[in-house]
Amino acid sequence: MSFETLRVKLALLPEKPGCYLMKDEQGHVIYVGKAKVLKNRVRSYFTGSHDGKTQRMVSLIADFEYIVTDTVAEALVLECNLIKHHTPHYNIMLRDDKTYPYIKITREEHPRLEIVRRVQKDKALYFGPYPNAGAAAETKQLLDRLYPLRKCKKLKTKVCLYYHIGQCLAPCEFKIDEQQYQAITKEITDFLQGGHQKITEELRRKMETEAEQMHFERAAELRDLIVQIGRVMETQKVTMDDTVDRDVFGAYADKGHLSVQVFMMRSGKLVERSATVFRHYNGEAEDLASYVAQFYFSNPDLPKEVWLPFDSASDAEFDGLSEFLHAKILTPKRGKKHELVELACQNARIALEERYALLMKDELRTSSAMQQLGEALGIPTLHRLEAFDNSNIQGVDPVAAMVVFADGKPLKKDYRKYKIKTVQGPDDYASMREIIRRRYLRLLREKAPLPDLIVVDGGKGHIAATLDVLENELSLEIPVCGLAKDDRHRTSQLFLGDDPDPIELDHASPAFHLMQRVQDEVHRFAITFHRNTHKQSTLNSVLDEIPGVGETRRRQLLRHFASLQEMKSAPLDEFRKAGVGDQLARRIQAHLAGV
Repeated sequence: MSFETLRVKLALLPEKPGCYLMKDEQGHVIYVGKAKVLKNRVRSYFTGSHDGKTQRMVSLIADFEYIVTDTVAEALVLECNLIKHHTPHYNIMLRDDKTYPYIKITREEHPRLEIVRRVQKDKALYFGPYPNAGAAAETKQLLDRLYPLRKCKKLKTKVCLYYHIGQCLAPCEFKIDEQQYQAITKEITDFLQGGHQKITEELRRKMETEAEQMHFERAAELRDLIVQIGRVMETQKVTMDDTVDRDVFGAYADKGHLSVQVFMMRSGKLVERSATVFRHYNGEAEDLASYVAQFYFSNPDLPKEVWLPFDSASDAEFDGLSEFLHAKILTPKRGKKHELVELACQNARIALEERYALLMKDELRTSSAMQQLGEALGIPTLHRLEAFDNSNIQGVDPVAAMVVFADGKPLKKDYRKYKIKTVQGPDDYASMREIIRRRYLRLLREKAPLPDLIVVDGGKGHIAATLDVLENELSLEIPVCGLAKDDRHRTSQLFLGDDPDPIELDHASPAFHLMQRVQDEVHRFAITFHRNTHKQSTLNSVLDEIPGVGETRRRQLLRHFASLQEMKSAPLDEFRKAGVGDQLARRIQAHLAGV
């Protein structure tokens, strides 16, 4: 789109709430946003100055679309839907669909306790979320011991062991009053919301009574139950005096990344936290608002309050969020509540700093692996290695592949694929000669940098073939090593040049793990290329047998149909879309029916 057309579109933007979709030159949606006033928000991208990360996105915008909504809350819902549909590169997206376990009291004639991962609108009672399945299971086990709700999914024909040990009312044989179930449900609710201390005191009195009556076995059971309650219901380190369900958000941005921490507080206790770090391209408040909306988009278990580190009342980015969530949006300014938000922000900062530290550690580990490998092979400066592998089926459709590792990391933009051109039949050594010749003749012609090490997937024969081409044909002196595998197809030995003895590398060392990774990567790349090539050649050979299908028609068919099976069962309309007439389409399908 020309600048003049873009300028006209900007002038026509309405002063209404809605969503906008930014597109690149290919028409791909690269960013979705929502606005209280579309005219002001969209125009802001094309006026004024932006920081580096936002400027990168703006430089790719070639066109935009927008959708008007009645309210900002509607725009939030639409934004979440559009992000899920288009998955734009410059939007924050929650890729982790982790769900936390809840304890549920079912809404049935004879209710029972169960652990679920989703909160549904089924009028049942849900408690949680719990930090993991273990914590939920332990809590449920405790409740099962304390409260005699039924344990079986389907009622049995007679009472079971649970009835005899006092953990079930046995609705299979006895009529249970609904008021009795309501009383038990209330007791469970009170217990999970802090009433466990009262239960503990009652159990302690019973334990003392049993001990006085010299019923030591029963007293020991009650003692163990008290200990279990104390362990399961232990007061969290972070608590509030009230019993309100709330989520506390903290955020910290640095070096183009945004870290978000969510403290999930239920009944005044911190039961779980969610931590996320991702790249972000817009303002900190804008991207946090988008994150919060997506966080709750498909989760019906909403808290009563959401606390944010930014002033949601004054920041337009959070307009409509309260209406969208049906929850209070607060920004505490002082006291314990403010300290809790600050604690969430502090955890967000620590998480981001930890991420950068781990990345730095990974850099050091990969570079040390290369250094260690270089020392073992006698290569003083080992920065770049190129690895080769061949792939064929009994000499059919032979191909080869090359992968590149620079400073211990794969450099995928430099990977190369080769179709073997001069070798007939299954001859791995000849295929290796051809690929090495083609690769390094080209580098010499282009005066491109040569690798510090060449790795071939194979043993002494592959090394000899490679060295023959390098030294005798190209007059190159590049170290060559081969990776031999054991009978279980795992990297076993490393050979260097024409030395008959393998290089001794500790199998637990970073250098050996690097060589394993190189071998696995080049093998994967070669096998994938061979499968695609073989599939394509099979299609080509079958289509070449059909009268009326020349090179142009064959290309049209291969572009339109993914397989022969799809071509065989496709309606004539699909062939017309591929530029093939009905008569030829029938001939093709008749031929394929006999294949």
